[in-house]
Amino acid sequence: MSAEPPRAVLERLRAVDWYGDWDMANGHSRSRALLMREYLRRAALWAQAYGAEEEWPFFDVTEFVDPAFRLDPEVESELEDYLAHNVGTPSTARTCRGAVRWAALRAGGKAALPELPDLPELPDPYEPLLLMYGRGGGYSIEEFIDLYGVMIPYGNFKSNLDAEPFPTPAPSTLDALDAGAVGRITYYAKISEGYPRSSPRGILRRRLVGREAETHDEAFTRNLRWEPTEYLRLYELGHNDVDHVQISEREAAAFIESTVKRPSGSR
Repeated sequence: MSAEPPRAVLERLRAVDWYGDWDMANGHSRSRALLMREYLRRAALWAQAYGAEEEWPFFDVTEFVDPAFRLDPEVESELEDYLAHNVGTPSTARTCRGAVRWAALRAGGKAALPELPDLPELPDPYEPLLLMYGRGGGYSIEEFIDLYGVMIPYGNFKSNLDAEPFPTPAPSTLDALDAGAVGRITYYAKISEGYPRSSPRGILRRRLVGREAETHDEAFTRNLRWEPTEYLRLYELGHNDVDHVQISEREAAAFIESTVKRPSGSR
C-alpha cells in the first residue's frame, strides 16, 4: 500500500483542473468511470472493516482507522485553504481531505490494518479517486454520480463490496482504454489451447457508433494501440479457427497493462 507523503498528495490535488477542462473529462470518461467504480468498491471494503457502512461511499477513512489522529497543522491549514477556494462540492472536498489525512497516517506508520478472510491487506482507498481527479476533475452527486462526461449509478453497498477488482493501472493503460472509445463497446479475448481467458492471445473491442450502430472492430496490437481488425467479421463468416469470449472492461485493462509491461518481442 502506498505511503505517499501528505504534501505529495496535496500537490496532486493542486494540479487538478476542477472545473475548466470539459474536453479532458469527456475524453477520459471510460477510465474515469472505471476508477470511480473501483473507489466505490474499495470504500465499501473499508467501511465494512471499520463499521462505517452508513458513511459509505464518500468518507474519511482515517476517522475510523485512528479517531485520535491529527494532521500536521501547517499541512492542514494549506489543505483547508486550497479546498475552500478550489473544490466546490462538499463530498469531493471530503474525499480530498481524506486522501491527504490517509497519506499522513500511512507515512507515520500508525495504521493498524484489519485482516479480512479473503483480503489480507486492504487496497489504498483513495488512489483510484486521485487518478480520476487528474483525468478531468471531480464529480457531483444526485440520483447518479455525475463525472462530467458520463453518469454512473451508485449501486448498493453489497454490489460494490462484491464487485470485480480493478487494480489501479499505469496512466498508459488508462489512456489506451480511453483511446477512440466512442459508442457502445464490447470487449473480447481471443482464446485457444495454452491461451486461456486469464492470459489470452489478444483482445478486441467492437464499437457500435450512432443510431445506426455503425460497427468498428479493433484489436489492441503490439504497437500498443487499437487498430482495425477483420477477426470478428471473419469469425462470423466461419473463416477463423481461433475462438473468443466476451470479457469485462477490467479484464481488458489487465491485458493492456500486461502488454505494456511485456518486454519487446515477447508474447
